[in-house]
Amino acid sequence: MLLQRRRARAGARARRAGEHTVDWADGRLPVSEGGRLLRKAFPEHWSFLLGEIALYSFVVLLLTGVWLTLFFKPSMTEVVYDGSYEPLLGVSMSEAYRSTVDISFDVRGGLLIRQVHHWAALVFLSAIGVHLLRIFFTGAFRRPREVNWLIGVTLFVLALAEGFAGYSLPDDLLSGTGLRIAQGIMLSVPVVGTYVSMFVFGGEYPGEEIVPRLYSVHILLLPALLVALVTLHLILVFYLKHTQWAGRGRTNRNAVGKPMFPQFMTNSTGLFFMVFGLLTVLAAVAEINPIWTYGPYRPDIVSTGSQPDWYVGFLEGSLRLMPPFETAVAGHTVMWNVLVPAVLLPGALFAVLYAYPFFERWVTGDHEEHHLCDRPRDKPVRTGLGVAAIVFYGVLLLAGGNDILAHTFHVSLNLLTWIFRVSLILAPPLAFVVTKRVCLALQEHDRERLTGGEETGEVHQTLAGGYAESHGPLDPEERYVLWTRGQPEPLAPSPKEGDAPHVSRLRATLSEWYYGDGVDVGETQPEQGSTPEAAGRDSYSGEPER
Repeated sequence: MLLQRRRARAGARARRAGEHTVDWADGRLPVSEGGRLLRKAFPEHWSFLLGEIALYSFVVLLLTGVWLTLFFKPSMTEVVYDGSYEPLLGVSMSEAYRSTVDISFDVRGGLLIRQVHHWAALVFLSAIGVHLLRIFFTGAFRRPREVNWLIGVTLFVLALAEGFAGYSLPDDLLSGTGLRIAQGIMLSVPVVGTYVSMFVFGGEYPGEEIVPRLYSVHILLLPALLVALVTLHLILVFYLKHTQWAGRGRTNRNAVGKPMFPQFMTNSTGLFFMVFGLLTVLAAVAEINPIWTYGPYRPDIVSTGSQPDWYVGFLEGSLRLMPPFETAVAGHTVMWNVLVPAVLLPGALFAVLYAYPFFERWVTGDHEEHHLCDRPRDKPVRTGLGVAAIVFYGVLLLAGGNDILAHTFHVSLNLLTWIFRVSLILAPPLAFVVTKRVCLALQEHDRERLTGGEETGEVHQTLAGGYAESHGPLDPEERYVLWTRGQPEPLAPSPKEGDAPHVSRLRATLSEWYYGDGVDVGETQPEQGSTPEAAGRDSYSGEPER
């Protein structure tokens, strides 16, 4: 009994101390709000993992990058190699290239870490790109997430610059060829191009400052910006709540899924270790960027068959497809064959990405908040535009390797170049038309399933002697999703206050083009109990929308 009373008194003192500690912390830190944060709901769907893969690849990049900075020497001072890789013995090279070769052959585990870092960079950019496509095709960029879309596109731009800077640091023949192309792009900018090149390279090409400057940008400036924007992006995801796919019990006013702690955090931690493990296995079995086979960079040598990493391959392709065209103005030569494909085209592409959420809102007149994802088939014009952009990018990416393709398949390089030029003009519109028709056909199929039920695959003979397929009832969950598909009406040409009549007519025309084609589901009603109010919730639902 005495021992029990002592334990009770000790437990009471511990509770009072804990309460005092929590009260003290709550008065200075958002402790109580943090408890609600741990119960925040995260919807489940495989496509939502794309952003997490990008995040965890970035974490791997930071970890391996910190390790590599301990051994890399960002200097262009010329040295003579005397390391353990015999084919390069006695060859003059920069300290940057020498230290990279030493990391690969003389530092224990150095080659593995280098390759993990490079593969993580490729996966990071790939995951960001596919994640942006998921957001675009599902309409997750709409209000209230326009700012997060802008942050995501900016992250993609910074990641491109970060990847190119890191790719150029070893000062090998392949990356040096890429820097030479970058310098030509700088020189193509009218009036200021020469000054930009002199500033970046620290004098006449190749200069002595480009690698140290790229190193500072690669390990300090761009990572700091990426970390800041990733943090802001995640804060907005928490604040605005996660999007979710339509379903029974899921509305614009709730979030149905797993709570952040412990289920979501457990799954997410497992995903991080899977990403880290797969990147390590990939680095161990798949060689990437073997700089020792390229040799050190020399300005008088160009690496034949040189191909950049995929994320800047579209720039290489645009440069190869642009016909030679230049203009002399007031004693200055404007190199359109470099300026247009390498400066104006990328600028226009990213300007479209930044502006699209606001363009769609203006065209459709949709100012409502959206927390449910669109099915791509239900927005055929948006989906068609996205597929057309992917095809446009794919043609440029293939054109960036036209010499390799011509050599591999034994076709004329000139013929292949003209095929890509024609494809760049015709393939995207064709992809748009085909995608739109496929989306409308899928909508028609959904309407048939709503009215006639699901095909069972069983065939029976009719009284007239023919054959017909049996249909069964549609799954209530799927029936609800199909029935609740919204199909907005095109805007009427009524000008807003301050709008000119021709602007109103243009907006109405674009709205008709955007929403004019669609398949109405008719008067088919959902089954009883399938409305959001009547539907039961099968999983954890977070707090309603603020």
